[in-house]
Amino acid sequence: MSEIQRPGALYQQVAAAIREAILSGEFAPESMLPSEAQLMTRYGVSRPTVRNAIAALRAEGLIDVRHGKGSFVRSDGQPALTLERRISHSSEGKFVMPNGDTWQEAEKPSTYRTHTTKDTGRLLQLDQEEALFGCDRLLTDPGTGTRAMHRTLIPFEVAEAVPLLGKEPCKPPAAIYWVLTQAGHKLTWSETVRAHMPLPDERSTLQLPDATPILHVTRTAHGTDDRPLLLEELRVGADRAELAYRITADKQPTRRTRT
Repeated sequence: MSEIQRPGALYQQVAAAIREAILSGEFAPESMLPSEAQLMTRYGVSRPTVRNAIAALRAEGLIDVRHGKGSFVRSDGQPALTLERRISHSSEGKFVMPNGDTWQEAEKPSTYRTHTTKDTGRLLQLDQEEALFGCDRLLTDPGTGTRAMHRTLIPFEVAEAVPLLGKEPCKPPAAIYWVLTQAGHKLTWSETVRAHMPLPDERSTLQLPDATPILHVTRTAHGTDDRPLLLEELRVGADRAELAYRITADKQPTRRTRT
């Protein structure tokens, strides 16, 4: 028995002791922790104290409680899926997404009309409350079970100029890029990535363990005049996926020397 003899609330002391056991490798990744009764005996504390300690470690993301099975140490391994964030052309000139064949639609896409928010308006260079066509998809990777939420937002003014987009806003991104190029646009893309803790609907939809952040990726397609034409948002659990980028150096403009 390793009785707790440290300052601080008793459950925090127990949590610190279990944390040390996890970090030292005594409790290995993916292994099940001892039962509540075993932890009570090991640390000489009551059941409520053990439960509070487990709750604290769960909130930290160190353990995952599986109902009916017990508490398990979270994996410290590599994410199950690597998402390559690049776009290529096929020999026919159409666009190819490196992970395009990976995802499967878990349910029928949802098409709707919406408006810009402060964040989406900034990315699309529009004021708030500007009209948009939206499309939401729930995607799964059959190989790993990874789930992702994908959203497409198309400004009304873009859809009016390219009518096919207003009729079929739920086309896959590569198909939308093709439609835009056929309308005369030379496309470029910009992308941002941030992490945040999920909202309740995001957590349930993505089936995330406790204390797991999501990666929120936004990709904006720009037209020939650099005007934003399309906004995509991808949300995926940070425990399941990582993003990979291929970076090339831009050519700097040649400076003219005065004679």
